[in-house]
Amino acid sequence: MNEESFVRKLSLLFPQSPDVRVGPGDDCAVLDFGAPDFILAAVDQVISEVHYTRDTPPEAVAGKLLKRNVSDIAAMGGVPTHALLSLAVCPMDESWLLAFHRGIAECAGSYGISVIGGDMAKLFAPGEALSLTILGKVGRSRLCLRSNAREGDCLFATGRFGNSFRSGHHLNFVPRLKEARFLAGGFTRAMQDVSDGLLKDAGRLAAASGLALLLEPEKIPLRAGATLESALAEGEDYELLFAVPEHLRARLENDWPFPDTELNCIGRFAGGDPGTVSGLKQNQINTGYDHFR
Repeated sequence: MNEESFVRKLSLLFPQSPDVRVGPGDDCAVLDFGAPDFILAAVDQVISEVHYTRDTPPEAVAGKLLKRNVSDIAAMGGVPTHALLSLAVCPMDESWLLAFHRGIAECAGSYGISVIGGDMAKLFAPGEALSLTILGKVGRSRLCLRSNAREGDCLFATGRFGNSFRSGHHLNFVPRLKEARFLAGGFTRAMQDVSDGLLKDAGRLAAASGLALLLEPEKIPLRAGATLESALAEGEDYELLFAVPEHLRARLENDWPFPDTELNCIGRFAGGDPGTVSGLKQNQINTGYDHFR
């Protein structure tokens, strides 16, 4: 059993109503209520000693929880609007909880997100399990899905990869909302964020589109202190991967308006066994983070 196969089994358990445009399997679910914009919905969590160390300030934990959800909204080409919190902690330390919620409030305010409710419970072992549900919206012509890449498209990536945890990037990253809004609908209709590892998430994008991927590892930009192996496998990068038709490549590279955000073409989608990634040496193939291992 691995995470990918288990999620596929789960997706068969839940029939969807007609207003569900996209159900489980993308960065967000997409709901269609007939309005000009689609509604986006996603949930993610952080666990102490998995996503952060116990000495991490609660405000930083809060920022990571909210921002990793914002990154999912960005990957769909959308804008975040509302959030709900669910916390299970031990001990029930009022000062920690207040600092955490202040961190959520500050971060949510910077993105114009309304926190509209939540729930809190006590764990019976030391630690924290912190979950956030996020809602957003996206114009119908801007919606980006993992399944929309086409054969011959270029695989582009924002930013740098690897060494996220040790460098502190996993706490200090900025979700690529502005970049995604620039890209969505005009340059790409297929996008996702990188949280579980560049290689794993690139393979997911290819698999959802029914394509193989030829990766060019020498073109993958590395964060300071990273190796190619860590860039491919470690995750926690919160960068964007997206497919761009070849005829738009030059225009994208010329018109890119974000000088502080790197932009690199790191591969190409091709026909073949869906989800397979070629171009790597055997010792570079690591499937990334898997909760079942």
